[in-house]
Amino acid sequence: MFETLLLIILLLAAWFWQDSIAKREVAVQLGRELAQRCNLQLLDETVACSKIWLGRDSRGHAQLARLYEFEVSADGASRLECHLQLLGKQLHNWHIPPYLQPVH
Repeated sequence: MFETLLLIILLLAAWFWQDSIAKREVAVQLGRELAQRCNLQLLDETVACSKIWLGRDSRGHAQLARLYEFEVSADGASRLECHLQLLGKQLHNWHIPPYLQPVH
């Protein structure tokens, strides 16, 4: 019985780890797309999951919700703190603060 429970826990931990890696890749891609829409550069290495909770999608099904924080830059020197929220693997909401465009 103990071995079965331990195996289940290990399998769940492995699934969660793989799922977290896959969702981070989704967050990096979505962050890059959002940054490009705003004429900003995503600083890839800053994308990090800061919160995980259980949420519900539009059909009422339970899904893991994750909040990713990341930084973007308009001029290569300044940084803006942003975030996006995934519900499952779908973008649920996002925020990029207002900024001044660099003068070229």
